[in-house]
Amino acid sequence: MGRYWVSTKDGDRYGFDLARRHYSAEKNKRPKIRQFVGPGFKLVLLGFMCRAVFAWRKFIDDSGQVGVNCSIFRNESEHQSSDMIREAMEFAFDKWPDERRLYTFVNPKKVKSRNPGYCFLCAGWRKCGTTKSGLIVLEYCR
Repeated sequence: MGRYWVSTKDGDRYGFDLARRHYSAEKNKRPKIRQFVGPGFKLVLLGFMCRAVFAWRKFIDDSGQVGVNCSIFRNESEHQSSDMIREAMEFAFDKWPDERRLYTFVNPKKVKSRNPGYCFLCAGWRKCGTTKSGLIVLEYCR
């Protein structure tokens, strides 16, 4: 247990509710199950007072990216997102100690910020490319 996060399971009802409000959620589909992370090895974190969710996923990514993927981060709490990301990174490196790279995708067309991924950049990440579909690829390497 950390300052901001507690570990939970994919399908946690509070995490699911937060995930449904994330821009990447398929809003028009009524899911039969509450799982929201996707296949692979997972680490799902629920924030203080159930106001944030973060999920790490280790899988074979069709995009060619390697490492541990942040599949979702949604923060509706009063806490600084960059601080929450840093602590979530500690959880990931504890779970997968041999991993050297974390990565995520940000859809600049779906976020309100003029600087998409800014909270990750403040947490020490860097932009490392874009996908064919226009998603920004961010990474953290240790």
